Amino acid sequence: MKTPPESFLLFKEELVKAQLEKERLKLYYEQQLTEVNQELLRLKEQIQSQQDMMRTTLEYASNLEIRLTEVKEEVSQATTSQRKTIY
Repeated sequence: MKTPPESFLLFKEELVKAQLEKERLKLYYEQQLTEVNQELLRLKEQIQSQQDMMRTTLEYASNLEIRLTEVKEEVSQATTSQRKTIY
């Protein structure tokens, strides 16, 4: 049996090195992608929490506005009824 030419052996060695490098890079990028996805999920959760806080704040402000209007009407009615009793 003939031994393969030296250039073939060098090519085969380089091919193995390239495959190992490819696998290493694949694992590295998968790890990076996982980290980015985790950060993205964390940011989505933060945004959702902020949106919930804003929604709650707006509901609270709306309820305060309604209550303020009701109090103004009560004060106005009380003032009007007091004036009627004085005269």
